[in-house]
Amino acid sequence: MAGSHLRNAGPMTQSLRCGAKTRAGAPCRSPAVAGKTRCRMHGGAKGSGAPKGNQNAFKNGLYTQDAIEARKAVNALIREAKRAIEIVAGD
Repeated sequence: MAGSHLRNAGPMTQSLRCGAKTRAGAPCRSPAVAGKTRCRMHGGAKGSGAPKGNQNAFKNGLYTQDAIEARKAVNALIREAKRAIEIVAGD
């Protein structure tokens, strides 16, 4: 049933792709919603995502601002300790 109908898929194939990863780890091949970086399935749709200040949006505390700052502080201390050990061991 190919017929003589011309398919104009050029604009869709040239549009920006969604930046999300699929469950298989490959990039999503769907086009991004106009003016956004994600497709309608990965958060580009209007109204998607939790409202600001929604406490039910947290699954755990791993990505809270406090936890991120604590990890950065610990990593900075570890880097300083490694540098101190290299200085002492080098003498």
